[in-house]
Amino acid sequence: MASVHNQDYSDPLVVMALPLESQGVFERAGIPVLYTGIGKVNATYSLTRRLGEYARAGVPMPNVINFGTAGSRRHRTGSVLECHTFVQRDMDVTGLGVPLGVTPFEEIPARLEFPRLFPQLPGGECGSGDSFVMSEIAMECDVMDMEAYALAKVCLLERVAFTSVKYVTDGADHASGQDWKTNLKLAADQFLVLYRRFFGEP
Repeated sequence: MASVHNQDYSDPLVVMALPLESQGVFERAGIPVLYTGIGKVNATYSLTRRLGEYARAGVPMPNVINFGTAGSRRHRTGSVLECHTFVQRDMDVTGLGVPLGVTPFEEIPARLEFPRLFPQLPGGECGSGDSFVMSEIAMECDVMDMEAYALAKVCLLERVAFTSVKYVTDGADHASGQDWKTNLKLAADQFLVLYRRFFGEP
């Protein structure tokens, strides 16, 4: 995990769930990455803590860019999407008459939206939840992951710019586990190409 003391505050803050997802390509390129761990709780804690370091240092908040892998039943494996809308696919309070995905008793909308940063990429909606999807789910979304909604909500509450680029590694089906592992290096290489195209060499 890169320390804020090593981070150039003018750079975007790259956030990924696991070192496995970067395959070392960002480290070799000299680009710091905040690794959050898997799931919404870990993502929320890690990003909130890091943004607090920016605040305590008295510097402007970064543009947070989440590069990550995702499953999809709408887009083929190898597709790269910029997710700019986010939902919580496992928030289920339907027993109280609340629609799927809606967190009751709060004013924040269930669907979080952010401006596009990479217009050359197709856009999409990401559904996050604390499960690795291997079958049909009740909520329709373009891709499915385990962290992006949590990161998006932290950025919304802290008024920080956010975008998420997802590489589709699997079809969210019975073969998802093996397909995810097989496609990790391809995903990491694509993320680095996209970063350099937009931000240049570090």
